[in-house]
Amino acid sequence: MSKYENAMKLMEERCGNGKEEVISLATISLSPNTEGNPRPAVRMVCAYYEEGVFYVSTDAQKNKMLEIEKNNEVSVAGLDWYAFHGTAENLGWVKDEKNAEIRAKFKKIFNWFDEVGDEDNPNSIVLRINLTEGIITDNEKKYGERQYEIDFINKTAK
Repeated sequence: MSKYENAMKLMEERCGNGKEEVISLATISLSPNTEGNPRPAVRMVCAYYEEGVFYVSTDAQKNKMLEIEKNNEVSVAGLDWYAFHGTAENLGWVKDEKNAEIRAKFKKIFNWFDEVGDEDNPNSIVLRINLTEGIITDNEKKYGERQYEIDFINKTAK
């Protein structure tokens, strides 16, 4: 197996398999620092992962979404020793027909979704985070490497 294939197996084990993953999501704040420079904004979100993408249930009017509208470049990190860059995309209302498959996964994976997902609110949306590159660490060297630098776009790993 290639390093990339091994990295993807590790990603699936750590983040996938149809389970909820709590990740930190960093965006660029709309309010600059005291010198007028951009500054990061980070928060914890519940997500599920599959094939290089994290999906998040959120509200379109939250600060993170307003920040993503202005700059869709994001970073994510998790307690399972990974940190990635990506681009974020608002897929629209969770009850939109085009989001039916994702909504069904939200209901299955997030045990809180039926109670607090606020599905009837048109601002209840699906946030898609397409990973572009980053690092995952495997201190056990399960697949041979201690660390994988993954390029999700070109499907390579070092």
